[in-house]
Amino acid sequence: MLKRVKFTCVPVQDQARALEFYTKKLGLKVFTDQPMGEARWIELKSNGAETMVVLFKQPSHKPSSDTPALVFVADNVQSTYEELKAKGVEFVQPPKKAPWGEHAILKDSEGNLVLFGT
Repeated sequence: MLKRVKFTCVPVQDQARALEFYTKKLGLKVFTDQPMGEARWIELKSNGAETMVVLFKQPSHKPSSDTPALVFVADNVQSTYEELKAKGVEFVQPPKKAPWGEHAILKDSEGNLVLFGT
């Protein structure tokens, strides 16, 4: 039987640029970073999470303009938004309340949408 999600892949064109964004701006920690052929195998971990985020090199990647590639839970959406905005993170939607909770949507260094909410 399936037990848990080990990792999810976020397609990126430039792994070094994406690694800097996800570690320096979003605060994820490197779990592993090793050569994988012409690319690297980069797994990142968020505090308290079991599931890793893999920055998977895909040179021809075209990010979706309406579907988030990744979704995080935040303790406080407004303060997380303010902290990330101060670091220069680009947002396509500031904090917004919906029937299912508060959320905001940002763009990563590769143009992928990332949602975080309660």
